[in-house]
Amino acid sequence: MTHLLLAVIYLAFISLGLPDALLGGAWPVIYQQWDVPVSWAGIVYMIISLGTVVSSLMSDRLTRALGAGKVTALSVAATAAALWGYSVSGSFWQLCLWSIPYGLGAGSVDAALNNYVALHYDSHHMSWLHCMWGIGASVGPHIMSRALVGAQGWSGGYQTVALIQTVLTLLLFCSLYLWKGQKLPAEAQSGNALSLRQVLALPGVKRAIAAFFCYSAMETTVFLWGASYLVLCRAFPEAEAARLGGLFYLGMTVGRALAGFVTMRLSDRQMIRLGQALTMVGIAILLLPLGAAGAAAGMLVIGLGCAPIYPCFIHATPAYFGPDRSQAVIGVQMAGAYVATSFMPPLFGLVAQYISPALFPVYLLAFLLAMVVLHEGMIRQKK
Repeated sequence: MTHLLLAVIYLAFISLGLPDALLGGAWPVIYQQWDVPVSWAGIVYMIISLGTVVSSLMSDRLTRALGAGKVTALSVAATAAALWGYSVSGSFWQLCLWSIPYGLGAGSVDAALNNYVALHYDSHHMSWLHCMWGIGASVGPHIMSRALVGAQGWSGGYQTVALIQTVLTLLLFCSLYLWKGQKLPAEAQSGNALSLRQVLALPGVKRAIAAFFCYSAMETTVFLWGASYLVLCRAFPEAEAARLGGLFYLGMTVGRALAGFVTMRLSDRQMIRLGQALTMVGIAILLLPLGAAGAAAGMLVIGLGCAPIYPCFIHATPAYFGPDRSQAVIGVQMAGAYVATSFMPPLFGLVAQYISPALFPVYLLAFLLAMVVLHEGMIRQKK
């Protein structure tokens, strides 16, 4: 029964990753079709991210009240409805409107499932869980790329993913009985839901939130602007850029599959440091004048580097801050990550519009270096 539930959780994370890269792949077509500024993609991302911030901060109370299973099923249902709305949107404001349920659904399921796996399963399962997210995030750009060259266009890409999400929603509701026999560790059940002030008072939490902020800023900037960078600075056709942008997600997926085995030898802390080093290499490749092949390789290596950072950081949270506090801490960490999602990719949109999109690798490098400093500072503080 435990293994069957784990399979359901894996499927839920595939559904979480599927829509994440769609906007980045579709936007080079959408903004021209609707005649809006290229930087307005940041507005959509901001609305989605603000919704995830709200639901992440509520995750501790929601999960204690409903349980991780119901939170997961309801959240995926909300994102499925939002994607159907995207597929029939005919204007920019409609896209913004449907971004509200999308954001609210994504934040709750992300925090609930991450904490559940951190408490119940070993680190390699956390890596493989996020590998499932990577599968979804890798498949999404290919769905959108095929839709862009077909008759339905970008709306057809959203419609396909919405259909997949709807099927997964039905599966999640049918599997709710699997969660009933799963008990949290005794120490995780003690105490009440923590307020934001109580979470922030815990030693090391502020640095952990800031490190999550920097990681998310880097990752989501690649999500949103990777394809546009390849179009604007490397002269790729839109459909080809959407496909090559998917190399980042492919790198993350393969990296997390491999990381699941490596975590049996290395600690979460060592895995994070390894990922940071690989990400540095990928950004360096993008900065070098290596042409189209270099751009593709850089996106792939950055994905490989990002692969272990997020899951290992999450899995270490109960050890750093205690199982009874981990749901609250993970919720606030993710809220910090989603604040970054709200503002940092839109900020790069302004940089690209008013300065140069060629600053894309430099922008990523700045957040990577800040994340390294904050993570090491948190470790020293916890010691």
